[in-house]
Amino acid sequence: MNFELTEEQKIIKDTAAKFAKRELEPVAAELDRTKNREILKNNLKKLAELGFMGLNVDPEYGGTGAGVVAFSLAMTELGRACASTAVTACVTNMVAEVIQVVGTQAQREKYIPPICSGEYAAGSFGLTETCAGSDPAAMRSSAVLDGDHWVLNGNKIFISSAEYAGVFVVWAVTDKQARKGRGISAFLVEPSFPGFIVGKDEKKLGQHGSSTNELVFDNCRVPVENMLGKVNDGFRIAVAELAGGRIGIGSMSLGIGLAAMDFATKYAAERVQFDKPIADQQAIQWMIADNYTRLDAARLLLLRAAYLKETGKPYAVQASMAKLYASEAANKACYDAVQMLGGYGYTADFPVERHYRDVRITTIYEGTSEIQRLIVARDLLK
Repeated sequence: MNFELTEEQKIIKDTAAKFAKRELEPVAAELDRTKNREILKNNLKKLAELGFMGLNVDPEYGGTGAGVVAFSLAMTELGRACASTAVTACVTNMVAEVIQVVGTQAQREKYIPPICSGEYAAGSFGLTETCAGSDPAAMRSSAVLDGDHWVLNGNKIFISSAEYAGVFVVWAVTDKQARKGRGISAFLVEPSFPGFIVGKDEKKLGQHGSSTNELVFDNCRVPVENMLGKVNDGFRIAVAELAGGRIGIGSMSLGIGLAAMDFATKYAAERVQFDKPIADQQAIQWMIADNYTRLDAARLLLLRAAYLKETGKPYAVQASMAKLYASEAANKACYDAVQMLGGYGYTADFPVERHYRDVRITTIYEGTSEIQRLIVARDLLK
């Protein structure tokens, strides 16, 4: 068993780490405080220039073709510095990848290069609805064929990057008579399409720098050539996308947890109480040991899932395990980091406060922890 990274993977990890430290970390607090999207878009443009918006996309379409393991490593490093930037990069990479895997040659040539180059600030997925969160097959948005267009109607909620995305992958019911989940199709929607409106930006606990919006489709006309994949095959596409996305979100959450513990550990070595550093206290030492052990275990689960996907092996269950464990380990790490800093950890003067808010969503989006447990358990019990 070889745990060694390839030279290319090491370079990508190192490049991501240096970029995050140099470019993202200095502006992360300001981005969180001001929600200035220009800061975010500047971050994303620089990532695109590095080739980090198409890590698992073929060079033919402007990607780097570095693979899933490299993608995971990069998302962890970005997550260490700025979760808002990391989640946007993660979703954008997945949009490019799903178009490459499922799209026609014309769709690949039209949409992937501007994603990878940064011409599009981001890509976005439109899946979740008020009645279709953990149960996406319950969606009610519909698409009806009208000549050479599909007419979309409905609403989506909690959609990441909607304010500045150049292309959206949107799901809608195309056969209301089909069994649940069997009559859903996917579409590539541009923000300029008539009848498409990006709605309100949600007020969130964390990840303030990235937008989370409602999407409104009011007789939105989508050309027939913009159907992604086959008619009524959208649910299968969504399930596959979610499995891959869990590797990215898990990797990002790992980065947030590591950043919080790194800061808290350094603080513990310097903070003196009772005439000695608090790091000399067994209670603090156990926090440090337990959290780094959990985070390292999460790293290994993520690398296994990424390796399986990269080598074409079944990986969905392993991705659920990795996302479940990494997101919960990261949440615990951020909780303990705040605790280690005491009152200081509760103030915005220290980054663990932001990490604590940013990490909370990671056990919810891209499939809740409860859904991941169901996926794992059902596989074991079948």
